[in-house]
Amino acid sequence: CEQIIQHLNHKIPGINTAELCQRIQTSGVDINIGDLAKIANTLSFLFSTAARNNLSTEELVTALGSGVSTLPKHAVQVIRHVWNDQGKAIAVSEDARNTATVGQFVDMKWKLGVAMSSDTCRSLKYPYVTVTLTVADPSGQITDKSFEMTIPQFKNFFRQFKEMASVLETV
Repeated sequence: CEQIIQHLNHKIPGINTAELCQRIQTSGVDINIGDLAKIANTLSFLFSTAARNNLSTEELVTALGSGVSTLPKHAVQVIRHVWNDQGKAIAVSEDARNTATVGQFVDMKWKLGVAMSSDTCRSLKYPYVTVTLTVADPSGQITDKSFEMTIPQFKNFFRQFKEMASVLETV
């Protein structure tokens, strides 16, 4: 809940569900990453809707109690506590309401590799670049996207980044 509030306040780019899932599993709770992602999306929707409607803590708890009968009592208590402590900090401006949400670039890693051989070819000596982009989607889920490029493809990729950098310098 606290990470979702921080994400909605733009203090962190998103929720790293893989890391969070591992921490929860280490504490002894049996949960998979898919279920955790669904919970994070639901809580993000809940908190952003409550902020947009300027709900007080009691209004939020009353709405949860009347609309969601399957929500455990301790879950409602956690939501109440976090919303009471940090919920009012969520700033929802008119511009934010009217802006389409897009993902956010978090990090990029790359490595150079050489394929030496394979089952069908004894001598490849084929260089390639592996790029891993870390992005946070609009709901705050952080994911890694990886792809490989040949050296000419990487040079084109690099040239395009240089063009973007020069355009950004003129702004």
